[in-house]
Amino acid sequence: MTTERRDPATTADERPMLEDWLEYHRQTLALKCEGLTDEQLRTASAPPSGLSLMGLVRHMAEVERHWYRKVLAADDPGPIYYSEADPDGDFHPTEADTWQEAHTTWQTEIDIARRNAADVSLDDLAKGRHHSGKQFNLRWIHIHMIEEYARHNGHADLIRERLDGATGD
Repeated sequence: MTTERRDPATTADERPMLEDWLEYHRQTLALKCEGLTDEQLRTASAPPSGLSLMGLVRHMAEVERHWYRKVLAADDPGPIYYSEADPDGDFHPTEADTWQEAHTTWQTEIDIARRNAADVSLDDLAKGRHHSGKQFNLRWIHIHMIEEYARHNGHADLIRERLDGATGD
């Protein structure tokens, strides 16, 4: 699978601008993972940190699910990778975990996120609530997701460079 990343529009209205930046960062994470084996994708390349590229993708699947399903749409299908026993399970892929599964799950959550956000205005309050009890509008969720991806894409840059020397934006 080859990811094509589009630069965000520079003169768009607010919503298309936010959606373009969110897509850009989703595509960036996918690009950071391309061309690597499952073993490389599971490798925590900067000990003592346990972060791996597959762990980041699994984490972002959980984050997409949380904000666009649980909070925005009030649909709580439960966690994918973490549990009470392992609250950071998304970051702990095992040898049995594959890129194909992680990528497919992540893309499924992104597709659901897009559908759930499609008919909601930026100012509309989410139907659900965050575990803090706070309500959020779609604008806040989109901006938070851009920040979440941007931060983790920085991690992905460093992990990828440690794995095979590949650098880039």
